Amino acid sequence: MDMTLRDYSDLLASSEPAPGGGSTAALSGTLGAALTMMMANLSIGKKVYESLDEDIKTQFIKESDKVKALEKELTELVDEDTKAFNKFMEAMKLPKDTEEQKQLRRGKMQEASIYALQVPLKTAERCFDLLKNQKFIARYGNKNAVSDIGVGALLAFSGLEGAALNVNINLPGIADEVIKAEAYERCRKFSTEGRKLRNEILDIVNSRIG
Repeated sequence: MDMTLRDYSDLLASSEPAPGGGSTAALSGTLGAALTMMMANLSIGKKVYESLDEDIKTQFIKESDKVKALEKELTELVDEDTKAFNKFMEAMKLPKDTEEQKQLRRGKMQEASIYALQVPLKTAERCFDLLKNQKFIARYGNKNAVSDIGVGALLAFSGLEGAALNVNINLPGIADEVIKAEAYERCRKFSTEGRKLRNEILDIVNSRIG
């Protein structure tokens, strides 16, 4: 996250295995949250916003605060996904000459695999949460910035779907069938419900654009 956009893009395009799709999915969610915050900041205190009912304004502030917190979490997940990959690679490099070493290596690989599963799963959940917040902000935010939150919703859903792909590709490496089943089901739910939210937000955006 401390890189320039150009440096990140160049690293992503290189033969280095990380950062990859998981980090980029989290970045997509981060950008979606940032665009949502932009619309919120262009709304609060403006004439049209001040004409809204007090309960709507109170809820708008709450939703904006949630988005701000999500942006912070997703920002951290950009780097955490790369750390998860590196942790797995470190486990892969452990010695396996003796039975004791093999057993230790298997244990460390399982730990790393579960961590590499949990990070994109968290990314998918946070992107799903973002879509829920975006719906309210899209409906009541500054009409002049409504296209921006539309882009934000597309980025949030891309982050969700991208993270779900990274969960699914890590599932075969998990020995615990309960963990695998729960992760798969949660991703399926986020994807199905997230797609509905994305479509609802885009309907709001397009109707306000006119």
